[in-house]
Amino acid sequence: MLCGWGRVPVAGREVRSEDLEELTRRAVLCRGLGRSYGDSSLPPPSHPVVAATPLADRILSFDGATGRLRAEAGLSLRALNRTFLPRGFYAPVTPGTQLITLGGMVAADVHGKNHHRDGCFGAHVTRLRMRVADGRILECSPEEETELFRATVGGMGLTGHILEVECRLARVPSTWIVAESERIHDVDRFIDGLKEAGVRWPYTMGWIDCLSRGSLLGRGILMKGRWAEPDEAPPGLPRPRRRPSVPLVLPGWVINRWTVRAFNAAFFRCHLPRVRRRLVDPESFFYPLDAIGHWNRMYGPRGFTQYQCVLPESAGRGAARRFLELLTRRGGASMLCVIKDCGAEGIGLLSFPKPGISIALDIPIRDDTQDLVDALNELVVTERGRIYLAKDQFTRPAHFRAMEPRLEEWTCIRRKWDPEGRLRSAQSVRLLADRP
Repeated sequence: MLCGWGRVPVAGREVRSEDLEELTRRAVLCRGLGRSYGDSSLPPPSHPVVAATPLADRILSFDGATGRLRAEAGLSLRALNRTFLPRGFYAPVTPGTQLITLGGMVAADVHGKNHHRDGCFGAHVTRLRMRVADGRILECSPEEETELFRATVGGMGLTGHILEVECRLARVPSTWIVAESERIHDVDRFIDGLKEAGVRWPYTMGWIDCLSRGSLLGRGILMKGRWAEPDEAPPGLPRPRRRPSVPLVLPGWVINRWTVRAFNAAFFRCHLPRVRRRLVDPESFFYPLDAIGHWNRMYGPRGFTQYQCVLPESAGRGAARRFLELLTRRGGASMLCVIKDCGAEGIGLLSFPKPGISIALDIPIRDDTQDLVDALNELVVTERGRIYLAKDQFTRPAHFRAMEPRLEEWTCIRRKWDPEGRLRSAQSVRLLADRP
């Protein structure tokens, strides 16, 4: 059996090899480290074998003058950062986990705390080497086979197998982060604080209490960061931290409305003083959940889904409040509810962010999860927002089509390169009417 990070299983297995060219010869889908939450990296029922890329992880070239890196698609972000941070370089864009491959970063066109300034990862990708559906191996870039490149960035692996990735790393002044966090008491002030912080800080995001109501609706902790200058940073590299692990799958009743409410209240009240500033290591700042192994086991035997949407600026500053009001009315209980400021839309035809506010929450899977996701999606459609495919497990095809005006153009390009619909996933079967 295979599953995504949400631990919802499907019938399937991985095949691994260091020779990614040979491995993808007959595959319908590639899969990296399995950190997409839903079914985007899971195989369709009729072809339950996926080509797993992590063994194809060689660094092929690096230019220290420009920061240009070329590597095989299975190279993990963790290995990349640990190799190049001592040399003064870091990933230009990083999601909330570093347990992800370069190929997965392209396929999902990942974004991070600096999207309001630096966009998605695809904006920093200069070239891709791919195997397309008819077996040819070719290269594409913003200047060469441009349509294929734009359809592949954020295309969830449905336009071809990504074999190699060339991208630009960011030069950093030290190996430490200056981090500031601030306690804020309601969602409207939180949105204002997020926007104000984005002017001064390259990295911003927030944790919000999605079960608080009334005047405290959307209270939370706003987090900001920047790379420390050499005279601010201690000498040497941060020490690797011990990584405890959740040893077993917890009972399904552990994560419920009352335990989440208690956790959220305690987390908010323990942030003293109201504003804190400190030096932290990059892994603690960018990837706090990576510090706990198998944390997804906390959500019980049925697993969980992460729902992430973007509410556009055109919806107005009240959109986040309307979303949280709906969530609390429907009883959505999430210990992890993250809010970020999004900048300009990316080059990928199915890339997720656009100018506005992104909200992500973890939802334990219950009997009413589909109804909750339906209700949230109806609001997102009304607000003219969209959901993130790398997180999705429950969105209905009609909702996705209503959210995504770029889908027709992307589909035309996909069919041009794969007229028989050979490349597909469990998610594409569910959302795009691909053959099972």
